[in-house]
Amino acid sequence: MTGHATRPVTAVLGPTNTGKTHLAIERMCGHSSGMIGFPLRLLAREVYDRVVKIKGAGQVALITGEEKIVPRDARWFLCTAESMPIDKDLAFVGIDEAQLGADAERGHVFTDRLLRARGREETMVLGSEALRPMIKTLVPDADILSRPRFSTLSYAGARKISRLPKRSVIVAFSAEEVYAVAEMLRRLRGGAAVVMGALSPRTRNAQVAMFQAGEVDYLVATDAIGMGLNMDVAHVAFASLRKFDGHRQRRLTVAEMAQIAGRAGRHQRDGTFGALSEEGPGAFTPEEVLAIEEHRFPRLEHLYWRNGQPATASIDDLVADLEQKPLSPVLRAAPESIDLAVLKRLAEEDGVRARTRGSTMVNRFWAACGLPDFRKLGVDPHTRFVARVYGHLSEGNGHIPHDWFAAEIARLDNVAGDVETIAGRIAAARSWAYIANHADWMADPAHWADRTRALEERLSDALHDRLTQRFVDRRTTVLMRQLGADASALAVTVADDGSVLVEDQLIGRLEGFRFVVAADARASDKRLLLAAAEKRLGGERARRGAALADAAEAALSLAPGDQPIIVWSGWTVGVLKPGASLARPRIELDRALDCLDPALRERVRTRLEGWVAAQLARHVAALVALEAIGRDAAASAPLRVVAATLVQGAGLAARLPLGDAIDGLQAGDRQRLRKAGIVIGALDLFDPRLLKPGAARWRQALIAARSGASMPPLPLPGATVLARGVLGNAAGFGFREIGGQAVRVDLVERIARAAHEARAGKAPFAPDSAMATSIGLAPATMDRLMAQLGFRAAEPEAGVSRWVWRGRPARVKSAITAPRDNAFAALRQLTSGHQG
Repeated sequence: MTGHATRPVTAVLGPTNTGKTHLAIERMCGHSSGMIGFPLRLLAREVYDRVVKIKGAGQVALITGEEKIVPRDARWFLCTAESMPIDKDLAFVGIDEAQLGADAERGHVFTDRLLRARGREETMVLGSEALRPMIKTLVPDADILSRPRFSTLSYAGARKISRLPKRSVIVAFSAEEVYAVAEMLRRLRGGAAVVMGALSPRTRNAQVAMFQAGEVDYLVATDAIGMGLNMDVAHVAFASLRKFDGHRQRRLTVAEMAQIAGRAGRHQRDGTFGALSEEGPGAFTPEEVLAIEEHRFPRLEHLYWRNGQPATASIDDLVADLEQKPLSPVLRAAPESIDLAVLKRLAEEDGVRARTRGSTMVNRFWAACGLPDFRKLGVDPHTRFVARVYGHLSEGNGHIPHDWFAAEIARLDNVAGDVETIAGRIAAARSWAYIANHADWMADPAHWADRTRALEERLSDALHDRLTQRFVDRRTTVLMRQLGADASALAVTVADDGSVLVEDQLIGRLEGFRFVVAADARASDKRLLLAAAEKRLGGERARRGAALADAAEAALSLAPGDQPIIVWSGWTVGVLKPGASLARPRIELDRALDCLDPALRERVRTRLEGWVAAQLARHVAALVALEAIGRDAAASAPLRVVAATLVQGAGLAARLPLGDAIDGLQAGDRQRLRKAGIVIGALDLFDPRLLKPGAARWRQALIAARSGASMPPLPLPGATVLARGVLGNAAGFGFREIGGQAVRVDLVERIARAAHEARAGKAPFAPDSAMATSIGLAPATMDRLMAQLGFRAAEPEAGVSRWVWRGRPARVKSAITAPRDNAFAALRQLTSGHQG
């Protein structure tokens, strides 16, 4: 701190709408050079655009993690706090929203800037009045100025969404809640704009422009609007007073409430704030209301700190300095943030340590660990991503490979999909933009920065379009103005049988998770009634979702019909789709379940996956075992050919095409197939268990999931012989077509065994016809079967047909054929050639 004693520091403290940021911009522009650090990329971009109009684009720079616009002659810099180049010699330096030093996640960054960022001629710290004791302790020479609010902020009580005044902002604290409120406003009031911190500046500006232009009267936002984003807002309504802060769900502090509520009323126009709930955890207490109206908040007692100038002689020195304890009693060691967590995990890997020697490489390693987790993947997945990035940065020419970067950009360059899908792509694109904006990480950083900026703009435009399509319905706006009705005031009831009633009038039914409007509902009333119904449908759907996630085995089943659909209590909840293999299908949840929150949807998916796995183990265990054999590198080539062909045929395969592979099986191979349940019959290989009705149903479901085709009707339970042509897929159901009939393969095997037991060498014999008669084989069918088994007709004796063994038939294509276009065809040919 002694090094800054001659540099004047001014702290400008006060609530929102006091003109603090405007003052800092004026002061900066009055100097020959300057810089301001902001808490949000959105705010940095907004002020950058303002300063460009004053100073010209050639002299103004924008520096954020994902975007760098730095003209050669830049003299004024607008940055996020994390991206401030504090080593620059500039006349003015400003730090906005400095009270964020008390934030557990990012506070150490703002504290470091408060302690170390200084302008040559002037330094200005902007923040709330709660920061005063910290300024006095940490920057004792600072001049502290208090700024009064330009307008009055008053509490307007609790109001339902349908009764909110125009020019209202509704604040929620998760993307799901934002979307739910915006959807309600679309139904009730024709639509709303949406603002979240995760939106790109381009999308956010487009959404705000709709609100500012009056195309919509409402805006739904996260607490991102609390950080200086200026809009024409008359009223701020809180949908909730609880948020997830990265570690737990907690109630907002009074200072946080005031920061957000203060967006209402700008300059000389008064504003109001309130909640959507009159009582409960979503309602303000009288003490909170009084504190917000009078701008009286608890003073900060500590700020979070982490060494902003760690030693980089070695990884161990770096970690030690980053975990150093602060010396000042008002500073607390910052909780371990994700960059340090990634650093410590990667430091445990010998390969990383071997490549990270010397200060230059340690600095490069620490920079890579600072790659933000824009996609919110969590520490482990993000660590793997950083490890791959650093692997390239620490090897060869030290650059990210062009091919990898280009492929990832191309994968994200897709504007198809819904709001969540496109928002996810933008989050992923931010990681690549961050990489591209590190000049020494790419061979051609300017090119890739332009590419990522163009990608983000393209995705941002698409996201704006999707948000508008999803949450703005101008026809409803017109309808509401005509009717002036208040749908949310109507009483809504969801009956036990799923009937949904409004004011005791049936408006539809909740069929599973899908709401179906009553056929006789008037078109002019539908939107209003649906909006009212939504108040209760969310809770009922959540209850049903929880019940589904805990469903008993017997409550789930495969639906009758021609599609592999999973039903629960008669309602469709999922469908089998192609997965990693035949016996490992993917489960696609029914779209009706999109109404559930992501965590509950994931519980449902896990339950369905567990149920399907249990059903497959029970009914088609052979397929699971055969797939394991096919993946076993230690298994012999003939065994893998047989297993793969059986998997391709869903547990059934003709013997003749597999003759060479079967001949090549060793005793251990045959034992392994028997253990899996496979019978190597005279004409077919099969698992008798797969012919049972339940197993046959699951076989067909797996085949349908793999191919996308419909399931044909199953034979009647117990069927032994079918008339040829009755089933178009007799072979697929385990029936061998012989003459004019199709015979179940296990019965063919029984007849074959009986014939061999009856013969004596190559002497003519008469097989017992009782079995053939009992299962319904016609004499002509029996004759054809005997010929296929390797017998030839002999001279009849006393009118009874006799047969002579002539040997195993030549290997020709038979009625049940092994597929020849699969990945194992070449292996089968090699095996055949080897055996020959």
